[in-house]
Amino acid sequence: MTKAMPIPATLINMTEEIPGIVTLSLKLEADAPFECHYGQFNMLYLFGVGEVAISIMGWKEGVLLHTVRAVGRVTQALTAIKVGQQIGLRGPFGNGWPLTEAIAKDLVFITAGLGCAPAVAAINHAITHRQNYRKIVILQGVKHRQDLLWKQQYDTWRDHHNCQVLLAASEEKKGKMHWQLGLVTELLNNADFDIDNCVVMMCGPEIMMKAAIKQLAELGVADDAYYLSMERNFQCGQGFCGHCQIGPYFVCKDGPVFHFPAIKPWFGLSGF
Repeated sequence: MTKAMPIPATLINMTEEIPGIVTLSLKLEADAPFECHYGQFNMLYLFGVGEVAISIMGWKEGVLLHTVRAVGRVTQALTAIKVGQQIGLRGPFGNGWPLTEAIAKDLVFITAGLGCAPAVAAINHAITHRQNYRKIVILQGVKHRQDLLWKQQYDTWRDHHNCQVLLAASEEKKGKMHWQLGLVTELLNNADFDIDNCVVMMCGPEIMMKAAIKQLAELGVADDAYYLSMERNFQCGQGFCGHCQIGPYFVCKDGPVFHFPAIKPWFGLSGF
């Protein structure tokens, strides 16, 4: 697929996950070639409104899934389109999760808020190819229990062999089965995985990822085990505009998934 010009994608279904967040099911034209790695993103273009970068949540049989939060001019317009309407799509862009490199290792997914969306496809891949991986540990944090997306999917994951799902709500007054009160990083105390043979994949606010890395380092997890999906202001998706620069890298082109040692000198620093 050309990345320079958008191709038509037709909305065939829209699912409201929670108020203000929807999942778009987009059907590509039959002759539009498309291949992606989980963790990459597309630029979704709404004619006459603008373009925005959205992570690929799923891809199967010519249908792309993108979960969108209505927070800005373009995303608010995207969540208001109707079934049958066409939008433009460019992509995929960037690097994805290291699922091949992680074979025969424990997988640890740490996400917060809508940061779970870029990881969902990778988790589903690991579940589908369960024989390729050892333990799967999924840690997800939200403010309130009702903020959790895809609740049934978490229950499905929990039922698989050697798959641990831990959930945290930071602004709840009382607990509930399968839930812990507090930040997602507090779940690490109960996570069961091999610190010497694991790959940790994180997506969410940088302050959360920084705290998680600090805590994991105290447990003995080495720097080269971490992969981070970074969020920045993606304007072009190809590293031309410079809005998403972090140190010598452009998040849209060299990320959004980074091996932590590559960006460690700039990670968490103000202005980068």
